[in-house]
Amino acid sequence: MKTIGLIGGMSWESTVPYYRLINEVIKKRLGGLHSAKLILFSVDFHEIEQLQHAGAWDKAGVVLAQAATALERAGAEGLVICTNTMHKVAGQVQSAVSIPMLHIADSTAEAIKAAGLSSVGLLGTRFTMEQDFYRSRLESDHGLDILVPEEGDRVVVHKVIYDELCLGIVREDSRSEYVGIIDRLVCRGAQAIILGCTEISLLVRPEDTAVALFDTTAIHATAAAHWSLQD
Repeated sequence: MKTIGLIGGMSWESTVPYYRLINEVIKKRLGGLHSAKLILFSVDFHEIEQLQHAGAWDKAGVVLAQAATALERAGAEGLVICTNTMHKVAGQVQSAVSIPMLHIADSTAEAIKAAGLSSVGLLGTRFTMEQDFYRSRLESDHGLDILVPEEGDRVVVHKVIYDELCLGIVREDSRSEYVGIIDRLVCRGAQAIILGCTEISLLVRPEDTAVALFDTTAIHATAAAHWSLQD
């Protein structure tokens, strides 16, 4: 079993499921008292959030690159960034280490294609929904058609993530707003929805909507566990 290095804390509420899900997969695959070999570097999300909204992505990338090098020195054999948005600096992180990094968009795209779908709605932070680093990877590298909410809905999705979910707050009215946004994406042709922020699965559940949901946290964590067991 290979050792997985987790770069977490963005937010810690969504890092916790990574630890649980990876260990659940390992236990299911190996049985008995087996658990995953993991090393976690948890950053201060306040610092990262300030850099995000200031547009200081290079500085944020330095923070994550330093975390990655620390994980490699500690014995990690592969990296997982436990957040969608910070994959904006994935190249900067990968260039800082010699070990591979499992990209969340690639894992998600493979799950969507395995389900036979091609047109999907994307929910996430405004950075993830509006910038090219995530959408273009799904579209150009994997041939998917990505739909994002209209401007007003993007504002709502982003605000709920930072003002509520990253603080561990789950509100029924926000769940209803998200379901409405999902319905509008479906009306525009979305066959399924990517929960493209690792906190969104805390709010939107499969039973909340009839359309398929691709939970990037669960997909990414499962892919990491399977990777750790590959020869």
